[in-house]
Amino acid sequence: MTQTEANTLPENGSEPARQNGFSRRWSAFRAAMADESGTIGLVGRILRGNFRNHWRGYTISFIFLFIVAAMTSLSAWIMRDVVNQIFVKQDVEMLWVLSFGVMAIFIVKGAATYGQMVVQSRIGNRIVAENQKRFYERCLKFGLDFFTDRASSELIMSVSAGANAIRNILDTIVVSVGRDFVSLAGLVFVMVYQAPLMTVIALLIAPPAIFGVSRLVKRIKGIAKAEFTAGVQIIAIIQETVQGAKIVKAFGLGDHMQNRMATAVESVEKRANKISQLQARTSPLMESLGGIAIGVVILYAGWATISSGKTPGEFMSFVTALLLAYEPAKRLARVNVGIAESMIAVRMLFGVLDTPPSVTEADDKPPLTLTRGRIDLTDVVFGYRKTEPVVNGVTLSVGHGQRLALVGPSGGGKSTLLALIQRFYDVDKGAISVDGQDIRSVAVASLRHHIAFVSQDVFLFAGTARDNIRIGRLGATDEEVEQAARDAFAHDFIMGLPNGYDSHVGENGVQLSGGQRQRMAIARAILKNAPILLLDEATSALDSESERMIQIALDKLVEGRTTIVIAHRLATILSADKIAVIEHGRVLESGTHAELVRRGGLYEKLYRYQFAEAEPLERASA
Repeated sequence: MTQTEANTLPENGSEPARQNGFSRRWSAFRAAMADESGTIGLVGRILRGNFRNHWRGYTISFIFLFIVAAMTSLSAWIMRDVVNQIFVKQDVEMLWVLSFGVMAIFIVKGAATYGQMVVQSRIGNRIVAENQKRFYERCLKFGLDFFTDRASSELIMSVSAGANAIRNILDTIVVSVGRDFVSLAGLVFVMVYQAPLMTVIALLIAPPAIFGVSRLVKRIKGIAKAEFTAGVQIIAIIQETVQGAKIVKAFGLGDHMQNRMATAVESVEKRANKISQLQARTSPLMESLGGIAIGVVILYAGWATISSGKTPGEFMSFVTALLLAYEPAKRLARVNVGIAESMIAVRMLFGVLDTPPSVTEADDKPPLTLTRGRIDLTDVVFGYRKTEPVVNGVTLSVGHGQRLALVGPSGGGKSTLLALIQRFYDVDKGAISVDGQDIRSVAVASLRHHIAFVSQDVFLFAGTARDNIRIGRLGATDEEVEQAARDAFAHDFIMGLPNGYDSHVGENGVQLSGGQRQRMAIARAILKNAPILLLDEATSALDSESERMIQIALDKLVEGRTTIVIAHRLATILSADKIAVIEHGRVLESGTHAELVRRGGLYEKLYRYQFAEAEPLERASA
């Protein structure tokens, strides 16, 4: 090898070494794209999951953006002829041509800008809607444990801010690539064509600008996360104020809640101001560096025009391109900053979408084949979050047409048993079967279809009385809804509402009393007409007269159905076919009312205590 050949080799290695370096960088980039926890990976996921579904619309948007970018570059290019032909040569014919040419350029640019904004707005709105639907669809596939571990305010913030953040990121990328980058490239081409040396001088501002922006991005990420958390707190406080309005008023918590809200709002305001301040720092950075570059360019251009005979048109075209390039360059400098801020909400939304559906909500099994509706619990063990068992070795059975009553001290696991039968949770050990079929081996939707449930914590949707009863069977007619209300002794009070069955009950039935809400829940269960009936303190919020009437309705409802009822007032379950006494997650004793009273155990003590209380009251009222 000659000395000349040796001198032509690249520094720090051979050509293969350089290629290996490129391969390593490409591999690192692909790894970053595959790592969906990082910013690059998340952006790649957003593009894969959203951009490909709307590529036709984005293609149209890109065409409009390219037209805008082309017109921007052309407006700088034409300045050379405007100055040379009109102001230097004073060509009247070219005056008309160039004047109308400039008008045409900006008319086309305006029309393309309008078209792009309309198309991209529609795409963005569709993307927000699609992601919100996906989010809600995934939430419906989670079991109760998912919702008990998360605040509703967090989910609300995730679905709202997260979907809009995806839209903002896509809009930023599309506009940055289709308009700003292309415009900048076109304007740089004009600059290079008109004055290569001046272009080199102008581009010297890029490295320090990139370095400054990268420093800002790191600071914005941490602040944006804190801002998102504070935003969740604001939603949570509003929810607590609405849902707990009576408690807030009764305990005089107005000042306390106001202070909490003020603290959360001020926290969001403080962080929003900080983010705005950091984002604004790109402006003085670009302004200063741009001003220096323009000043140096003017100095050189003026000297070249005066001493070297350069035409003023070339200088004007170059300066116009340089000034027009400033705005897209500034927007491109802020791209990473805007994306970094939006990524916090995107991560929250994707965190929910990436959570696997709960096993208890799977519908990939065959449907339940119901023959008689017999329920068997065999050595059932269950503990929330796999901790100390709440239900420990429970074995019970109830056949078609029978009524099983669960009684015992609060916290013994009675309501948990009803939740397990509906497969809101899966048992840790043992099995629950309906007509001999393990409920884990059947589609959960078919299981719940055969069950009517009335909880002690009645939930009503924000709609009309008619709509809330129709939840029991969505295809029911108005006549069937009203008949169910009559059977639940709810018809009279509903007709007393301002608009009868079409009266709105407010959020969670806030406009109704506890007893009225409970009667509507019973009407809902009557309308469902399911072969299995689960009642969890279904009459706990009723007065004695209403309870007596509802008990008549329930006695009629349970005929021919498999019924499990939880009751603390033993007078409501004296006629049950079997009574099981539950304490500390275990069945202490079971049998009929008469058998348990004769046995002299816990049930007999509860019975004597309740009826001993009732007798003095009855004598006093007499």
